[in-house]
Amino acid sequence: MSGSTVTASHQLSCAPSRAARELGLKRSEFDLAVHLGHIWTVPDEGGGGRRVTRSELDRLRTEDGFPDVLLERVRVVGTSEGAAVMDVPVSRFTRLARLGAVAPVRFYLNRYRAVVWLYLAEELRQFAADEENSPLLTARRTPEGMRDLLDAGLDLRARNWRGRHREFLLRVADGPWESAGALAAFLDPVQISEIVPDPYERSHLIRFRPGPPAQGAQGSPAAYLAERIMTADDPDEISRLRADLTRTLEDARRLRPAPRPAAKQAAPVPEQRATAGEQPFAALAASEQPPRGLLGWLRRKSA
Repeated sequence: MSGSTVTASHQLSCAPSRAARELGLKRSEFDLAVHLGHIWTVPDEGGGGRRVTRSELDRLRTEDGFPDVLLERVRVVGTSEGAAVMDVPVSRFTRLARLGAVAPVRFYLNRYRAVVWLYLAEELRQFAADEENSPLLTARRTPEGMRDLLDAGLDLRARNWRGRHREFLLRVADGPWESAGALAAFLDPVQISEIVPDPYERSHLIRFRPGPPAQGAQGSPAAYLAERIMTADDPDEISRLRADLTRTLEDARRLRPAPRPAAKQAAPVPEQRATAGEQPFAALAASEQPPRGLLGWLRRKSA
């Protein structure tokens, strides 16, 4: 692509940091709005990540209630504030989250490296306003079946977060290998090796495999914990991911095979030609067996 085309494209779009400022959002709020599909981005034709078009910025700024409506869509709350939004005790809110009734949209690790889950305030209000959910909010005790699951250690918060994050990665994937990488992001290396035994395909796939959201320096305890949260651990979830990845890889191989090194051709061995009246030594050795002393044999031949 010519430089003038890239320049024209940049004039019609802007980087995420500038788009966030023009929309009155913090960068974390902007990223979450993109994650949730409230703000659409396009690939940077110059190879610099993703950008926001001017037309998308205009669309957002002309929406009714801008910017308050957009800010409210991305407002997140922790457990205590979430319980207040739903008007339930913190312990009940935690049980509902573990059961998967409400799904976290983000997480971070506090100073003690404990996982802090964050929820969309808008979704919590909608859940509380739904009359069908009233028994879960007002009953004196958690229903027996649900209580048994909690006693058995059920906690769907990480799995529900992975499901939301997977939807986001697939939505911004620009091709079949990018989609395959988005699915592989939630499987451990052993699973990936089983599904993709070919080393060249596996190396190509890993190029498009996103890591978990940044939670510390690479190799740190915080980064290790974030990797664990990112990796599927439920058998049903793993089985579904493996099936989806296998199917997506079939499309990727058909549409754009993984690159492989060019095969090396052996250099031809130069042919040795004998001059007139001269036999090659190998042929001579095959036709006549020389005596033990090679010098004696040569003298006999010259006599």
